[in-house]
Amino acid sequence: MGFRVIKTAIATLLAIFIADFAGVAGANSAGLLAILGVDVTRKRSLASISSRFFASILGLLLAFGIFYILGFHIWVLAIYILIAFPLITKSGFKEGIVTSSVVVFRVFGGEEISWHVLLTQVELLVIGLGSAMAVNFLYMPKTEDKLLETRRKVEGHFSVIFRQIASSLRDPYHLWDGKELTEAARLVGEGLSTARRALENQMIFPNEAWTVYFYMRKQQLERIEGMLELISQVYQRMPQGEFAALLFDRLSVDVNQEEYTGITEQMLAELEQEFKKMELPSTREEFEIRSAILQLCRELSLYLDISKKNKAPVSRMAADQARG
Repeated sequence: MGFRVIKTAIATLLAIFIADFAGVAGANSAGLLAILGVDVTRKRSLASISSRFFASILGLLLAFGIFYILGFHIWVLAIYILIAFPLITKSGFKEGIVTSSVVVFRVFGGEEISWHVLLTQVELLVIGLGSAMAVNFLYMPKTEDKLLETRRKVEGHFSVIFRQIASSLRDPYHLWDGKELTEAARLVGEGLSTARRALENQMIFPNEAWTVYFYMRKQQLERIEGMLELISQVYQRMPQGEFAALLFDRLSVDVNQEEYTGITEQMLAELEQEFKKMELPSTREEFEIRSAILQLCRELSLYLDISKKNKAPVSRMAADQARG
């Protein structure tokens, strides 16, 4: 927000200086139009300024016709609003209603209709909105470092969560406040917002990698929440829980890798085969706990599917080294 204020100040001064240098009457109005034109991203700026410009042109043409027929009376402004606002909205330029109103009210204040007045207003629009666009396009704050830092924190929280799950499987009485889950959700939302904003600043060859990454983590958080619900049903220490804990130990390491190693997936497949060889539960309690652990493994499989779909696979040599 602070940087946007700085950009607005620069665009305003630039517009006023250009209008004054060009000898356009009402240079301060160009500064006001520049204030309205500054936006947070390049793509949004282009769309916003285009909407404001065409809405203002349409508003000017309507105002000239209405003022010519009805004159310059206060009540005529109400007539203009009733006609122009719905028409501008239907034309797809709703965002430019305020800008067009500024221009039209300036014409009303001058109480003059002429080609010179129309040209002056168009010049102010071009200078004001053009200055805003120039400032928006010349520089936007870099977000790569912020995204990298957010990713590092998210993966760190994921790693802690998986270690806590492993501890809970080994010791059902293990206590954990779950703060890492809440913080991870906050960071993923923040990262997704930043990634989308960064994408809107890329006019040529947009890179959606960051958006894909944080959306992947958002999906995985949903799977983790399902895992935690199942963990609450494991109220006794079981051999199957010990085996499943090894998966989450491994996952707490893999989650920090940029590539998909597939190690946890292979371990999960081997564990599921071992589960099939085990004797059936002898009591209801054992059945319920083993069922919860088996469902936990299913949730883990869905989590891994999301990673496999969105992460680049690691090379076979690197995977073999990781296993070794």
